[in-house]
Amino acid sequence: MGHSTEKSKGTVCVTGATGFVASWLIKCLLQDGYRVRGAVRDPENYEKAAHLWALSGAKERLQLVKGDLLVEGSYDAAVAGCEGVFHTAAALVRIKSDPKPGAVTYLDEYSWSSIFFCTKYQIWYSLAKILSEQEAWKFAFLHSIDLVVVLPSFVIGPCLPYPLSKTAQDICDLLNGGRNFGIHGRMGYVHVDDVARAHILVYETPSAQGRYICSAQEATPQELVQYLADRYPHLQISTKFNDELPKMPYYKLNTTKLQRLGLNCKPLDVMFDDCISFLEEKGLLKRKPEKTPTSSSTPDEHSKDSVLQNV
Repeated sequence: MGHSTEKSKGTVCVTGATGFVASWLIKCLLQDGYRVRGAVRDPENYEKAAHLWALSGAKERLQLVKGDLLVEGSYDAAVAGCEGVFHTAAALVRIKSDPKPGAVTYLDEYSWSSIFFCTKYQIWYSLAKILSEQEAWKFAFLHSIDLVVVLPSFVIGPCLPYPLSKTAQDICDLLNGGRNFGIHGRMGYVHVDDVARAHILVYETPSAQGRYICSAQEATPQELVQYLADRYPHLQISTKFNDELPKMPYYKLNTTKLQRLGLNCKPLDVMFDDCISFLEEKGLLKRKPEKTPTSSSTPDEHSKDSVLQNV
């Protein structure tokens, strides 16, 4: 994305406008007074973009135009006259080394996902993001484009598009007792609003450059499900997984660079409170059958949040 150099809000383009992160980014951009040109494969598909047109300011300052990544030149009209472009794809972080007991690996903006790993295990979505970002950096260098990249971890929060995105559906399944979430391994988690705000922050900061990791907290699948089961006992969250969890390296994401720009991400409880409230409003979560009240004492609320405080 390019930087904003004028005090007044101008016109920006958001690619993949109907996606999970892109939709929330457009919501924030409209709130901040920008004119937004959203690129989608079919701008005439009103049903798919209905959640965008429902946003405050959309009728006055949102325009949907055609743009298809698989068609060369299809974005020319979409970006023409825009002061900045937000392309919402981001690289994922993986570790190639074997885990060492007690060792902590800190990953920063210089850490890249393994092309060999993604190819070997046919993780094509992640591989596409890695290769796309690498090509973007080459193109930006050759054409003197001011490129800044935001690297979000696993995104949590209200999902404006419906049907749910793959990320949101994975969380919905987990909260409904699904046992396949363990395949994700240890990950960072971040609120969708923080991801959107991070994009706008680096765009509006002339000194921003390079890559910025956007994440709030890391957790293993087991740590996460235990935390969620304790915090939301009314939901049918399972603390077991279908497959034995593989040994994964213990790592932390270094988000100092983004914090120095002034962004402090919302904690785990806020992102899941918002996510669960949204899913419950949509009627997508199953509640446990109510039990007959007993004389047993109620667990201390503080203990519900203790599992991940020091993770």
